[in-house]
Amino acid sequence: MSTDTTAQSQPALPSDRPKTALVVIDAQNGVLAEAWNTAEVVGTIADLVGRARASGTEVVWVRHSSEELPPDSEQWQIVDGLTPAEGEAIVEKTHASSYEDTDFEDVLAARGIGHLVVTGAQTDCCVRSTIHGGFARGYDVTLVADAHTTEDLTEWGAPPPKDVICHTNLSWTFESGPGRTAAVKEASEVDFGTR
Repeated sequence: MSTDTTAQSQPALPSDRPKTALVVIDAQNGVLAEAWNTAEVVGTIADLVGRARASGTEVVWVRHSSEELPPDSEQWQIVDGLTPAEGEAIVEKTHASSYEDTDFEDVLAARGIGHLVVTGAQTDCCVRSTIHGGFARGYDVTLVADAHTTEDLTEWGAPPPKDVICHTNLSWTFESGPGRTAAVKEASEVDFGTR
């Protein structure tokens, strides 16, 4: 019996997945209504969406449904200022991770995507679950430091939203693993032409 666990510890995507996607997670009315710094974050995401489209980079939208976000309700809709273009995938989810019980992986595979540039909400739930889920599956994952947000949950013992965002950015800079990369970049530093 072999004791070599190298293959098990190095998830790798097929070599035919060299493309990048901008992923916009849960930028919905009901999610962002009480989020910190919403207007600036939405503006930053909108700028990234425009730059991604101009460079030919795929934009993949993720939208959550729940009791608080029933499908087709006003809360469930993507916020004004962010509009999926015709042909851009919208992945529907009901769990925190964009991978769980969705077609997210199929969408990425069909488009040859191996690098995720992640934005959206909420930092400490769906964004965090998705970046870790992607990295564990072998994706290169870049978190856009100034393009994700969360609501104030201090009443339940959480740090203030700004601190949650800063801590998530800080902790992701230390993420590492064989065969893939994790990075944190300001929106102004994101270059869709490079990984």
